[in-house]
Amino acid sequence: MTTPDATRFMPTNSGYLMVLRQGDDVFAHLIDLTRSRNIPSASLVGLGFGHATFGFWDAQQRRFNPRRFDNVEIGSLVGSLAWKDGEPLPHLHAVACDSSFAAHGGHLLALEVGTGSMELTITVHGQQLQRRTDAETGANVLELCGAARAAPDAV
Repeated sequence: MTTPDATRFMPTNSGYLMVLRQGDDVFAHLIDLTRSRNIPSASLVGLGFGHATFGFWDAQQRRFNPRRFDNVEIGSLVGSLAWKDGEPLPHLHAVACDSSFAAHGGHLLALEVGTGSMELTITVHGQQLQRRTDAETGANVLELCGAARAAPDAV
């Protein structure tokens, strides 16, 4: 286990703000933060510059078909942090555009920060959530079993 670089994140009232720099591996930093701070689960949003590897899920083959896009601007990154088999497992999706303003997006398999930075707002949840491999689809799905599922307050 590595200790996350304290110059890359700061606590907030609802979780953490993380600012990553050129060359940083976004997944590695999220895993390190989740493990070192024992984050039970979280939602996150972000934006920045990067080299993104997207994967499109092939349900018949039960695998992702990857495609890498270098030097893109991540206009929207969303995701969750949960645990699987005792290890943190980030689940991220994004939309990115290249220099011709063509948009690409989907499930992120890898993300390295490009020129500039990547800003992530991580909202921590109190309940630990787990992912499991769904036997029917082969996909890692988020389990809500055991999580408190109270109805939202009426407005």
